[in-house]
Amino acid sequence: MSNYVQAILADVKAKNPSEPEFHQAIQEVTESLDLVLERHPEYRYAKILERMVEPERVIMFRVPWMDDQGEIHINRGFRIEMNSAIGPYKGGLRFHPSVTLGILKFLAFEQVFKNSLTTLPMGGGKGGSDFNPKGKSDNEIMRFCQSFMTELFRHIGPNTDVPAGDIGVGGREIGFLFGQYKRLKNEFTGVLTGKGLNWGGSLIRPEATGFGVVYFAEEMLKTKGTTFDGKTVAVSGFGNVAWGAVQKVNELGGKVVTLSGPDGFIYDKDGIKGEKVDYMLKLRSSNKDIVEDYAKEFGAEFYEDKKPWEIKVDVALPCATQNEILEDDAKKLVENGCMCVCEGANMPTTIEGYKIFTEAKILYAPGKASNAGGVATSGLEMSQNSMRLPWSRDEVDKRLHEIMSRIHLTCIETSDRFGTPGNYVNGANIAGFLKVADAMMDQGLV
Repeated sequence: MSNYVQAILADVKAKNPSEPEFHQAIQEVTESLDLVLERHPEYRYAKILERMVEPERVIMFRVPWMDDQGEIHINRGFRIEMNSAIGPYKGGLRFHPSVTLGILKFLAFEQVFKNSLTTLPMGGGKGGSDFNPKGKSDNEIMRFCQSFMTELFRHIGPNTDVPAGDIGVGGREIGFLFGQYKRLKNEFTGVLTGKGLNWGGSLIRPEATGFGVVYFAEEMLKTKGTTFDGKTVAVSGFGNVAWGAVQKVNELGGKVVTLSGPDGFIYDKDGIKGEKVDYMLKLRSSNKDIVEDYAKEFGAEFYEDKKPWEIKVDVALPCATQNEILEDDAKKLVENGCMCVCEGANMPTTIEGYKIFTEAKILYAPGKASNAGGVATSGLEMSQNSMRLPWSRDEVDKRLHEIMSRIHLTCIETSDRFGTPGNYVNGANIAGFLKVADAMMDQGLV
Protein backbone atom coordinates (compact mmCIF):
# COMPACT_ATOMS: atom_id res chain seq x y z
CA MET A 1 0.00 0.00 0.00
CA SER A 2 1.45 3.39 -1.02
CA ASN A 3 2.13 6.18 1.46
CA TYR A 4 -0.66 8.18 -0.18
CA VAL A 5 -3.29 5.50 0.40
CA GLN A 6 -1.97 4.78 3.90
CA ALA A 7 -2.39 8.46 4.75
CA ILE A 8 -6.01 8.44 3.52
CA LEU A 9 -6.78 5.33 5.57
CA ALA A 10 -5.16 6.83 8.67
CA ASP A 11 -7.21 10.00 8.23
CA VAL A 12 -10.44 7.97 7.89
CA LYS A 13 -9.67 6.09 11.10
CA ALA A 14 -8.90 9.31 12.96
CA LYS A 15 -12.10 11.03 11.79
CA ASN A 16 -14.32 7.97 12.27
CA PRO A 17 -13.23 6.24 15.49
CA SER A 18 -14.96 3.05 16.68
CA GLU A 19 -16.20 2.19 13.18
CA PRO A 20 -14.10 -0.90 12.31
CA GLU A 21 -16.38 -2.15 9.53
CA PHE A 22 -16.13 1.22 7.75
CA HIS A 23 -12.34 1.15 8.10
CA GLN A 24 -12.24 -2.42 6.77
CA ALA A 25 -14.36 -1.61 3.72
CA ILE A 26 -12.18 1.35 2.81
CA GLN A 27 -8.95 -0.58 3.34
CA GLU A 28 -10.11 -3.40 1.08
CA VAL A 29 -10.95 -0.95 -1.71
CA THR A 30 -7.96 1.36 -1.36
CA GLU A 31 -5.48 -1.52 -1.49
CA SER A 32 -6.74 -2.21 -5.02
CA LEU A 33 -6.74 1.43 -6.06
CA ASP A 34 -2.98 1.89 -5.73
CA LEU A 35 -2.82 0.29 -9.18
CA VAL A 36 -5.12 2.98 -10.62
CA LEU A 37 -3.64 5.98 -8.85
CA GLU A 38 -0.16 5.19 -10.21
CA ARG A 39 -1.45 5.41 -13.78
CA HIS A 40 -3.90 8.28 -13.23
CA PRO A 41 -2.38 11.07 -11.11
CA GLU A 42 -5.32 13.30 -12.10
CA TYR A 43 -7.46 11.44 -9.55
CA ARG A 44 -4.94 12.22 -6.83
CA TYR A 45 -4.78 15.87 -7.86
CA ALA A 46 -8.58 16.18 -7.72
CA LYS A 47 -8.62 14.24 -4.42
CA ILE A 48 -11.30 11.93 -5.75
CA LEU A 49 -10.58 9.19 -3.22
CA GLU A 50 -10.60 11.61 -0.30
CA ARG A 51 -14.00 12.87 -1.46
CA MET A 52 -15.33 9.37 -2.09
CA VAL A 53 -14.68 8.14 1.47
CA GLU A 54 -16.63 11.09 2.90
CA PRO A 55 -20.44 10.78 2.71
CA GLU A 56 -22.17 13.58 0.82
CA ARG A 57 -24.79 13.68 3.57
CA VAL A 58 -25.41 11.86 6.87
CA ILE A 59 -28.92 12.04 8.30
CA MET A 60 -29.63 10.85 11.85
CA PHE A 61 -32.94 11.25 13.65
CA ARG A 62 -35.02 9.94 16.53
CA VAL A 63 -37.93 7.58 15.91
CA PRO A 64 -40.53 7.56 18.71
CA TRP A 65 -43.25 4.91 18.54
CA MET A 66 -45.84 3.32 20.80
CA ASP A 67 -46.19 -0.41 21.46
CA ASP A 68 -49.46 -2.30 21.88
CA GLN A 69 -49.41 -1.74 25.65
CA GLY A 70 -49.21 2.03 25.24
CA GLU A 71 -45.52 2.32 26.20
CA ILE A 72 -43.43 4.78 24.18
CA HIS A 73 -40.07 3.69 22.75
CA ILE A 74 -37.38 5.75 21.06
CA ASN A 75 -35.10 4.33 18.40
CA ARG A 76 -32.49 5.97 16.23
CA GLY A 77 -32.94 6.33 12.47
CA PHE A 78 -30.25 6.89 9.83
CA ARG A 79 -29.77 7.56 6.14
CA ILE A 80 -26.26 7.75 4.66
CA GLU A 81 -26.32 9.44 1.26
CA MET A 82 -22.82 8.46 0.18
CA ASN A 83 -22.37 9.38 -3.47
CA SER A 84 -24.73 10.61 -6.22
CA ALA A 85 -22.25 11.07 -9.07
CA ILE A 86 -23.94 8.57 -11.38
CA GLY A 87 -27.54 8.72 -10.20
CA PRO A 88 -29.94 9.05 -7.24
CA TYR A 89 -28.79 7.46 -4.00
CA LYS A 90 -29.85 3.80 -3.96
CA GLY A 91 -29.52 1.27 -1.16
CA GLY A 92 -31.47 -0.61 1.45
CA LEU A 93 -32.91 0.11 4.86
CA ARG A 94 -31.85 -2.27 7.65
CA PHE A 95 -33.88 -2.68 10.86
CA HIS A 96 -31.74 -4.62 13.34
CA PRO A 97 -30.34 -4.02 16.86
CA SER A 98 -26.79 -4.13 15.45
CA VAL A 99 -27.36 -1.04 13.28
CA THR A 100 -24.91 1.77 14.02
CA LEU A 101 -23.59 4.73 12.10
CA GLY A 102 -20.37 2.84 11.28
CA ILE A 103 -22.19 -0.25 9.97
CA LEU A 104 -24.33 1.87 7.65
CA LYS A 105 -21.34 3.90 6.42
CA PHE A 106 -19.55 0.68 5.46
CA LEU A 107 -22.66 -0.57 3.67
CA ALA A 108 -23.16 2.76 1.88
CA PHE A 109 -19.53 2.85 0.76
CA GLU A 110 -19.81 -0.70 -0.63
CA GLN A 111 -23.09 0.25 -2.30
CA VAL A 112 -21.41 2.99 -4.34
CA PHE A 113 -19.13 0.46 -6.03
CA LYS A 114 -21.82 -2.21 -6.32
CA ASN A 115 -24.26 0.15 -8.02
CA SER A 116 -21.54 1.41 -10.33
CA LEU A 117 -20.81 -2.16 -11.46
CA THR A 118 -24.44 -2.80 -12.45
CA THR A 119 -24.02 -0.08 -15.15
CA LEU A 120 -27.44 1.27 -14.09
CA PRO A 121 -27.68 5.00 -13.20
CA MET A 122 -27.70 4.65 -9.41
CA GLY A 123 -25.61 6.33 -6.73
CA GLY A 124 -24.94 4.71 -3.36
CA GLY A 125 -26.69 5.05 0.00
CA LYS A 126 -27.83 3.02 2.99
CA GLY A 127 -30.06 3.54 5.99
CA GLY A 128 -32.00 1.95 8.78
CA SER A 129 -32.58 1.82 12.50
CA ASP A 130 -31.57 -0.09 15.62
CA PHE A 131 -35.24 -1.13 15.88
CA ASN A 132 -35.76 -4.89 16.15
CA PRO A 133 -38.87 -6.13 14.28
CA LYS A 134 -38.54 -9.63 15.79
CA GLY A 135 -41.42 -10.38 18.13
CA LYS A 136 -43.31 -7.19 17.27
CA SER A 137 -46.92 -7.21 16.15
CA ASP A 138 -47.93 -5.94 12.72
CA ASN A 139 -49.45 -2.85 14.35
CA GLU A 140 -46.26 -2.10 16.27
CA ILE A 141 -44.19 -2.43 13.10
CA MET A 142 -46.66 -0.21 11.25
CA ARG A 143 -46.44 2.51 13.91
CA PHE A 144 -42.65 2.34 13.88
CA CYS A 145 -42.47 2.52 10.07
CA GLN A 146 -44.86 5.47 9.99
CA SER A 147 -42.77 7.35 12.55
CA PHE A 148 -39.54 6.48 10.69
CA MET A 149 -40.92 7.72 7.37
CA THR A 150 -42.36 10.88 8.92
CA GLU A 151 -38.78 12.12 9.15
CA LEU A 152 -37.15 10.27 6.27
CA PHE A 153 -39.67 11.40 3.61
CA ARG A 154 -38.20 14.90 3.39
CA HIS A 155 -34.81 13.49 2.39
CA ILE A 156 -35.81 10.98 -0.32
CA GLY A 157 -37.62 10.92 -3.68
CA PRO A 158 -37.62 9.06 -7.02
CA ASN A 159 -34.94 11.38 -8.42
CA THR A 160 -33.07 11.97 -5.15
CA ASP A 161 -32.81 8.83 -3.02
CA VAL A 162 -34.64 5.53 -3.53
CA PRO A 163 -34.38 3.18 -0.51
CA ALA A 164 -35.09 -0.54 -0.62
CA GLY A 165 -35.30 -3.37 1.90
CA ASP A 166 -32.47 -5.10 3.72
CA ILE A 167 -32.22 -7.18 6.89
CA GLY A 168 -35.44 -6.75 8.87
CA VAL A 169 -37.17 -4.84 6.08
CA GLY A 170 -39.29 -7.01 3.79
CA GLY A 171 -42.50 -6.52 1.84
CA ARG A 172 -44.56 -5.75 4.96
CA GLU A 173 -42.23 -2.97 6.12
CA ILE A 174 -41.84 -1.50 2.62
CA GLY A 175 -45.65 -1.37 2.37
CA PHE A 176 -46.02 0.54 5.64
CA LEU A 177 -43.18 2.91 4.70
CA PHE A 178 -44.61 3.58 1.25
CA GLY A 179 -48.09 4.18 2.63
CA GLN A 180 -46.79 6.87 4.96
CA TYR A 181 -44.67 8.47 2.21
CA LYS A 182 -47.70 8.62 -0.09
CA ARG A 183 -49.81 10.14 2.68
CA LEU A 184 -47.22 12.83 3.45
CA LYS A 185 -46.28 13.71 -0.13
CA ASN A 186 -49.70 13.21 -1.75
CA GLU A 187 -48.12 11.42 -4.70
CA PHE A 188 -47.64 7.87 -5.97
CA THR A 189 -44.04 7.53 -7.19
CA GLY A 190 -41.36 4.84 -7.35
CA VAL A 191 -39.65 6.15 -4.22
CA LEU A 192 -39.11 2.70 -2.68
CA THR A 193 -38.24 -0.64 -4.27
CA GLY A 194 -39.24 -4.07 -3.05
CA LYS A 195 -42.89 -3.05 -3.27
CA GLY A 196 -45.85 -5.42 -3.53
CA LEU A 197 -46.46 -6.86 -6.99
CA ASN A 198 -49.95 -5.37 -7.19
CA TRP A 199 -48.75 -1.81 -6.56
CA GLY A 200 -45.49 -1.32 -8.45
CA GLY A 201 -43.17 -4.12 -7.35
CA SER A 202 -41.08 -6.31 -9.61
CA LEU A 203 -41.20 -10.05 -10.06
CA ILE A 204 -38.09 -11.89 -8.75
CA ARG A 205 -37.07 -9.02 -6.43
CA PRO A 206 -37.11 -11.19 -3.24
CA GLU A 207 -34.96 -13.88 -4.90
CA ALA A 208 -32.81 -11.51 -6.97
CA THR A 209 -29.70 -11.26 -4.79
CA GLY A 210 -29.52 -15.03 -4.39
CA PHE A 211 -30.16 -15.63 -8.09
CA GLY A 212 -27.50 -13.08 -8.98
CA VAL A 213 -24.88 -14.66 -6.70
CA VAL A 214 -25.37 -18.01 -8.37
CA TYR A 215 -25.30 -16.48 -11.86
CA PHE A 216 -21.99 -14.81 -10.98
CA ALA A 217 -20.56 -18.02 -9.49
CA GLU A 218 -21.68 -19.86 -12.63
CA GLU A 219 -19.54 -17.47 -14.72
CA MET A 220 -16.61 -17.99 -12.35
CA LEU A 221 -16.85 -21.77 -12.68
CA LYS A 222 -16.90 -21.45 -16.47
CA THR A 223 -13.41 -19.93 -16.32
CA LYS A 224 -12.27 -23.30 -14.96
CA GLY A 225 -14.22 -25.23 -17.56
CA THR A 226 -16.89 -26.46 -15.19
CA THR A 227 -20.45 -25.75 -13.96
CA PHE A 228 -22.69 -26.18 -10.90
CA ASP A 229 -23.83 -29.57 -12.19
CA GLY A 230 -22.91 -32.17 -9.57
CA LYS A 231 -21.26 -29.64 -7.24
CA THR A 232 -21.84 -29.64 -3.47
CA VAL A 233 -22.56 -26.17 -2.10
CA ALA A 234 -22.46 -24.60 1.38
CA VAL A 235 -24.84 -21.68 1.94
CA SER A 236 -24.96 -19.57 5.12
CA GLY A 237 -28.02 -17.70 6.34
CA PHE A 238 -31.63 -18.65 5.62
CA GLY A 239 -33.17 -15.35 4.54
CA ASN A 240 -34.07 -14.03 1.10
CA VAL A 241 -30.52 -14.23 -0.27
CA ALA A 242 -29.99 -17.83 0.86
CA TRP A 243 -33.49 -18.77 -0.31
CA GLY A 244 -32.85 -17.42 -3.81
CA ALA A 245 -29.39 -19.01 -3.97
CA VAL A 246 -30.71 -22.46 -2.99
CA GLN A 247 -33.40 -22.30 -5.68
CA LYS A 248 -30.99 -21.34 -8.45
CA VAL A 249 -28.28 -23.85 -7.43
CA ASN A 250 -30.88 -26.62 -7.59
CA GLU A 251 -32.01 -25.39 -11.00
CA LEU A 252 -28.42 -25.57 -12.28
CA GLY A 253 -27.82 -29.10 -10.99
CA GLY A 254 -25.93 -28.40 -7.76
CA LYS A 255 -26.73 -29.63 -4.25
CA VAL A 256 -26.93 -27.25 -1.29
CA VAL A 257 -26.17 -29.05 1.99
CA THR A 258 -26.06 -26.27 4.64
CA LEU A 259 -28.04 -23.34 6.04
CA SER A 260 -27.14 -21.29 9.09
CA GLY A 261 -28.57 -18.92 11.68
CA PRO A 262 -27.50 -17.24 14.93
CA ASP A 263 -27.98 -20.60 16.70
CA GLY A 264 -25.62 -22.62 14.45
CA PHE A 265 -25.91 -24.48 11.14
CA ILE A 266 -27.63 -27.54 9.69
CA TYR A 267 -26.02 -30.14 7.43
CA ASP A 268 -28.40 -32.00 5.13
CA LYS A 269 -26.40 -34.53 3.13
CA ASP A 270 -29.41 -35.28 0.90
CA GLY A 271 -29.63 -31.67 -0.26
CA ILE A 272 -32.04 -28.81 0.40
CA LYS A 273 -34.68 -29.12 -2.32
CA GLY A 274 -38.41 -29.45 -2.91
CA GLU A 275 -40.46 -28.94 0.24
CA LYS A 276 -37.27 -28.14 2.15
CA VAL A 277 -36.83 -24.95 0.12
CA ASP A 278 -40.44 -24.01 0.86
CA TYR A 279 -39.76 -24.66 4.56
CA MET A 280 -37.17 -21.85 4.49
CA LEU A 281 -40.10 -19.44 4.11
CA LYS A 282 -41.63 -20.85 7.32
CA LEU A 283 -38.32 -20.40 9.12
CA ARG A 284 -38.18 -16.75 8.07
CA SER A 285 -41.75 -16.02 9.11
CA SER A 286 -41.47 -17.77 12.49
CA ASN A 287 -39.69 -14.80 14.16
CA LYS A 288 -37.53 -17.35 16.01
CA ASP A 289 -34.39 -16.62 13.97
CA ILE A 290 -33.05 -20.17 14.32
CA VAL A 291 -32.32 -23.07 11.94
CA GLU A 292 -32.46 -25.93 14.46
CA ASP A 293 -36.15 -26.37 13.58
CA TYR A 294 -35.10 -27.42 10.06
CA ALA A 295 -32.97 -30.22 11.53
CA LYS A 296 -35.89 -31.40 13.64
CA GLU A 297 -38.31 -31.27 10.71
CA PHE A 298 -36.16 -33.17 8.20
CA GLY A 299 -33.74 -35.20 10.33
CA ALA A 300 -30.67 -33.17 9.33
CA GLU A 301 -27.60 -32.72 11.52
CA PHE A 302 -27.48 -29.56 13.65
CA TYR A 303 -24.22 -27.97 14.84
CA GLU A 304 -24.89 -25.49 17.64
CA ASP A 305 -22.96 -22.19 17.67
CA LYS A 306 -20.89 -23.19 14.63
CA LYS A 307 -20.55 -21.99 11.04
CA PRO A 308 -20.93 -24.18 7.94
CA TRP A 309 -17.42 -23.59 6.60
CA GLU A 310 -16.06 -26.79 8.19
CA ILE A 311 -18.14 -28.93 5.80
CA LYS A 312 -16.32 -30.26 2.72
CA VAL A 313 -17.91 -28.61 -0.33
CA ASP A 314 -16.98 -27.49 -3.85
CA VAL A 315 -18.57 -24.02 -3.64
CA ALA A 316 -19.25 -21.69 -0.69
CA LEU A 317 -21.91 -18.97 -0.85
CA PRO A 318 -21.80 -16.83 2.32
CA CYS A 319 -25.25 -15.20 2.41
CA ALA A 320 -25.68 -14.18 6.07
CA THR A 321 -23.85 -11.08 7.30
CA GLN A 322 -20.55 -9.23 7.45
CA ASN A 323 -17.35 -10.91 8.68
CA GLU A 324 -18.74 -14.43 8.94
CA ILE A 325 -15.68 -15.99 7.26
CA LEU A 326 -12.64 -15.41 9.47
CA GLU A 327 -9.06 -16.39 8.67
CA ASP A 328 -9.43 -19.88 10.19
CA ASP A 329 -12.72 -20.44 8.33
CA ALA A 330 -11.00 -19.51 5.06
CA LYS A 331 -8.16 -21.93 5.79
CA LYS A 332 -10.64 -24.72 6.50
CA LEU A 333 -12.47 -24.12 3.20
CA VAL A 334 -9.18 -24.22 1.28
CA GLU A 335 -7.98 -27.34 3.13
CA ASN A 336 -11.26 -29.10 2.28
CA GLY A 337 -10.84 -28.43 -1.42
CA CYS A 338 -13.38 -25.65 -1.95
CA MET A 339 -12.75 -24.21 -5.41
CA CYS A 340 -15.05 -21.17 -5.39
CA VAL A 341 -16.23 -18.65 -2.78
CA CYS A 342 -18.85 -16.19 -4.04
CA GLU A 343 -20.24 -13.64 -1.58
CA GLY A 344 -23.98 -13.18 -1.22
CA ALA A 345 -23.76 -10.98 1.89
CA ASN A 346 -22.00 -7.62 2.19
CA MET A 347 -18.34 -8.09 3.18
CA PRO A 348 -18.82 -11.54 4.77
CA THR A 349 -15.10 -12.30 4.51
CA THR A 350 -12.48 -10.52 6.60
CA ILE A 351 -9.39 -9.05 4.94
CA GLU A 352 -7.32 -11.89 6.43
CA GLY A 353 -9.79 -14.41 5.04
CA TYR A 354 -9.80 -13.10 1.49
CA LYS A 355 -6.00 -13.01 1.45
CA ILE A 356 -6.04 -16.73 2.26
CA PHE A 357 -8.29 -17.31 -0.77
CA THR A 358 -6.08 -15.13 -2.97
CA GLU A 359 -2.89 -16.91 -1.90
CA ALA A 360 -4.53 -20.30 -2.51
CA LYS A 361 -5.55 -19.10 -6.00
CA ILE A 362 -9.14 -20.30 -5.62
CA LEU A 363 -12.01 -18.43 -7.25
CA TYR A 364 -13.13 -15.64 -4.90
CA ALA A 365 -15.63 -12.85 -5.64
CA PRO A 366 -16.36 -9.89 -3.32
CA GLY A 367 -19.98 -9.04 -2.55
CA LYS A 368 -19.89 -5.66 -4.28
CA ALA A 369 -19.71 -7.62 -7.56
CA SER A 370 -21.39 -10.94 -6.84
CA ASN A 371 -24.37 -9.78 -4.77
CA ALA A 372 -25.26 -6.86 -7.02
CA GLY A 373 -28.28 -8.76 -8.35
CA GLY A 374 -30.56 -7.39 -5.65
CA VAL A 375 -29.89 -3.74 -6.32
CA ALA A 376 -29.80 -4.42 -10.08
CA THR A 377 -33.35 -5.78 -9.90
CA SER A 378 -34.31 -2.78 -7.77
CA GLY A 379 -33.00 -0.67 -10.64
CA LEU A 380 -35.18 -2.69 -13.01
CA GLU A 381 -38.14 -2.03 -10.69
CA MET A 382 -37.38 1.70 -10.91
CA SER A 383 -37.42 1.43 -14.71
CA GLN A 384 -40.76 -0.39 -14.67
CA ASN A 385 -42.18 2.26 -12.32
CA SER A 386 -41.00 5.06 -14.63
CA MET A 387 -42.65 3.40 -17.63
CA ARG A 388 -45.75 2.34 -15.65
CA LEU A 389 -45.18 -1.07 -17.24
CA PRO A 390 -44.53 -4.40 -15.44
CA TRP A 391 -42.24 -7.02 -16.99
CA SER A 392 -42.78 -10.77 -16.89
CA ARG A 393 -40.80 -13.06 -14.58
CA ASP A 394 -38.79 -14.39 -17.53
CA GLU A 395 -38.00 -10.86 -18.74
CA VAL A 396 -36.70 -9.74 -15.33
CA ASP A 397 -34.72 -12.96 -14.85
CA LYS A 398 -33.18 -12.61 -18.31
CA ARG A 399 -32.14 -9.00 -17.64
CA LEU A 400 -30.72 -9.97 -14.23
CA HIS A 401 -28.69 -12.81 -15.77
CA GLU A 402 -27.34 -10.43 -18.43
CA ILE A 403 -26.34 -7.85 -15.80
CA MET A 404 -24.51 -10.42 -13.65
CA SER A 405 -22.69 -11.85 -16.68
CA ARG A 406 -21.69 -8.31 -17.68
CA ILE A 407 -20.39 -7.53 -14.17
CA HIS A 408 -18.33 -10.73 -14.23
CA LEU A 409 -16.84 -9.82 -17.62
CA THR A 410 -16.06 -6.29 -16.40
CA CYS A 411 -14.22 -7.66 -13.35
CA ILE A 412 -12.19 -10.07 -15.49
CA GLU A 413 -11.28 -7.46 -18.11
CA THR A 414 -10.38 -4.82 -15.53
CA SER A 415 -8.20 -7.12 -13.43
CA ASP A 416 -6.38 -8.16 -16.61
CA ARG A 417 -5.91 -4.54 -17.71
CA PHE A 418 -4.30 -3.62 -14.39
CA GLY A 419 -1.95 -6.58 -14.27
CA THR A 420 -3.70 -8.88 -11.79
CA PRO A 421 -5.49 -11.45 -13.97
CA GLY A 422 -8.20 -13.47 -12.22
CA ASN A 423 -8.28 -11.17 -9.18
CA TYR A 424 -11.99 -10.38 -8.79
CA VAL A 425 -11.35 -8.09 -5.81
CA ASN A 426 -9.13 -5.78 -7.83
CA GLY A 427 -11.38 -6.03 -10.87
CA ALA A 428 -14.52 -5.09 -8.93
CA ASN A 429 -12.91 -2.31 -6.89
CA ILE A 430 -11.15 -0.69 -9.83
CA ALA A 431 -14.04 -0.93 -12.28
CA GLY A 432 -16.50 0.40 -9.70
CA PHE A 433 -14.15 3.25 -8.82
CA LEU A 434 -13.38 4.35 -12.37
CA LYS A 435 -16.99 4.99 -13.39
CA VAL A 436 -17.76 7.02 -10.26
CA ALA A 437 -14.41 8.84 -10.34
CA ASP A 438 -14.82 9.91 -13.96
CA ALA A 439 -18.34 11.18 -13.25
CA MET A 440 -17.03 13.18 -10.30
CA MET A 441 -14.27 14.65 -12.45
CA ASP A 442 -16.81 15.65 -15.11
CA GLN A 443 -19.06 17.36 -12.54
CA GLY A 444 -16.38 19.47 -10.89
CA LEU A 445 -15.85 20.18 -7.22
CA VAL A 446 -19.12 18.85 -5.76
